[in-house]
Amino acid sequence: MLAAALGDGRLNADEHSERVAAALSARTLGELARLTADLAGPAEQPVRVDDGRVVAGLFGTRVRDGRWVVPPVLTCSAFCGEVHMDFREALLQERHVVLYAYAVFGRVRLIVPAGVEVVMGGAVLLGRRRGATAVSVPSDSDVPVIEVRSFVVAGEVLVRTPPRQRRWLPRWRRPPLP
Repeated sequence: MLAAALGDGRLNADEHSERVAAALSARTLGELARLTADLAGPAEQPVRVDDGRVVAGLFGTRVRDGRWVVPPVLTCSAFCGEVHMDFREALLQERHVVLYAYAVFGRVRLIVPAGVEVVMGGAVLLGRRRGATAVSVPSDSDVPVIEVRSFVVAGEVLVRTPPRQRRWLPRWRRPPLP
């Protein structure tokens, strides 16, 4: 992105060399995002860094998808609306992410890739929670875990994961038809 900005004339040679040096010494994705913030809009950024603000769907739909960095603690609130959180291309900063989901007359939908466990807990009143892949937080530190702590009132928190491979019992073979 920096090279394209240099070629387009949005950066001069000195500013380009300063930003490249800063990019090479960057330790976090947030530092990289700051180097390109003025060169492209939020949709064109290669990685969106979440600043920890609440993702709120108030009387509408709020979507967080694409390639983005997930903070260790994240809050989603759906009040008479929907929040869609897509983790398929997301980068988890920690192996254990805590997601606070509040659904009051609304819906929070999570799309989680294969290999990530989802543990759900919290209070439900006239609503539902569905889609957890584990009952408790696994003790194995190699498995990424999203722990959903929810408060649901006349709403729902749904987790969609890729289908797991099913084990089928061996079928009885039928004789071939003549």
